[in-house]
Amino acid sequence: MKKRTLIGPFKQIIPMTELALKGALVDDELKVITDGGIVIENDLILAIGNFENLKLKFPEIAIHQLKGNHVCLPGFVDAHTHICFGGSRAKDYAMRNAGKTYLEIAQSGGGIWDTVTQTRKSSIEELTKSTIKRANRHLKNGTTTIEIKSGYGLTISEELKMLRAIKKADKEALPELISTCLAAHMLPKDFEGSENEYLKMIAEELFPILKEENLAQRIDAFIEQSAFSADDIKTYFSKASELYFDITVHADQFSVGGSKVAVDFNAISADHLEASSDTEIKLLANSDTIAVALPGASIGLGCDFTPARKLLDAGAALAIASDHNPGSAPMGDLLTQASILGTFEKLTNAEVLAGITFRAAAALNLSDRGKLEAGLLADLAVFHSDNYQDILYNQGNLKPCMIWKNGELVFDRHK
Repeated sequence: MKKRTLIGPFKQIIPMTELALKGALVDDELKVITDGGIVIENDLILAIGNFENLKLKFPEIAIHQLKGNHVCLPGFVDAHTHICFGGSRAKDYAMRNAGKTYLEIAQSGGGIWDTVTQTRKSSIEELTKSTIKRANRHLKNGTTTIEIKSGYGLTISEELKMLRAIKKADKEALPELISTCLAAHMLPKDFEGSENEYLKMIAEELFPILKEENLAQRIDAFIEQSAFSADDIKTYFSKASELYFDITVHADQFSVGGSKVAVDFNAISADHLEASSDTEIKLLANSDTIAVALPGASIGLGCDFTPARKLLDAGAALAIASDHNPGSAPMGDLLTQASILGTFEKLTNAEVLAGITFRAAAALNLSDRGKLEAGLLADLAVFHSDNYQDILYNQGNLKPCMIWKNGELVFDRHK
């Protein structure tokens, strides 16, 4: 049975339509619908236009009447997170700010391996519950789709535990959760073998189960001096491609090399890119791989930001994600981080908003969200304001007052 609802009137609707996927954007390109309304039919957008005209066109429709000034954007898409984990790394953060190096923190029992140890101790029920809690917090900040990686298990059974927890969480969490297998996060300390032997085991034993149980359609790997080399990962990604997985890459975070692998394997996205030089920027700009900036990691580690301005000016597609994780990016507030990146990299409002909506959706190979237009998912982020510019101007301090996900009002700050 069809359920139709007209929502409005909005002072402004910013549909994010008629914008290029790649390259720089100016704010004059943003389409602004004033005194607008949105008609939802079940989980999809049926029509967008002038609110009064839509009332006349759909005379029998139920109306969700808004009072005061409101601005509507597409629900945000966070294309890179690690929010399924056990424990905390608050001690790491304090040590880092006190001047300890990554190696010193790891030697004292911290680092990624600390989270691996704590995640292995967590039950699937505990991981499911904590993932739902974090995902719902993201939703209240405007994010309606969240990518979540494994990678804190690093054995067949523990990676499966994480991915099964994410799948269970997706059934209960308010946002939609997209899982990614990051079993190639680092060589586990308790694995008795080489990097190539570990990767071969994961590809041969874990990949088929992912397909069988529909646990993940995406394969990620950390290409870095402290993780896996570009040469190590080629056979691994070749196997993933043979099985029709989408590929994404942790690339160029501390050293270069990962973005070239991403382009060579036609990866959906190359993420991090803080160390990318002009060579890597040109490679990405001349490819279909989405560049994903992770300002949360730059803030958490106190390092350079992804060269977002250079990437856009070169013609790349730039998405912005939170990298929410317990170690290097504990904040997890996508809107705040995107606003800060915009300030330091001199990004237009159009570029920042594109980076957390339709360009971020493209980094997950999703074409059914990230814009407000007929036929797409009715994922809406609504703010109390009469001017969309207030959203980034407030640098994350202006929170959504209402969120619709798949056509349902799932969060109302008034209640």
